[in-house]
Amino acid sequence: MKSEPWVSIDAIAKHLDVSTDTVYRWISQRGMPAHKVARQWKFKVSEVDEWVRAGNHPQK
Repeated sequence: MKSEPWVSIDAIAKHLDVSTDTVYRWISQRGMPAHKVARQWKFKVSEVDEWVRAGNHPQK
């Protein structure tokens, strides 16, 4: 079974069509699933997609 790759904050912001500032805010204020690796935030797209589907992001 192939494991899911980690993606950067730029990639996850592009995936969600939001700014990186929004992603940083969601990490700190809304518990967006993110993992600190060295000094960078990394994400699993499947975890973020599940978080969005659960309704944890603010509505536009």
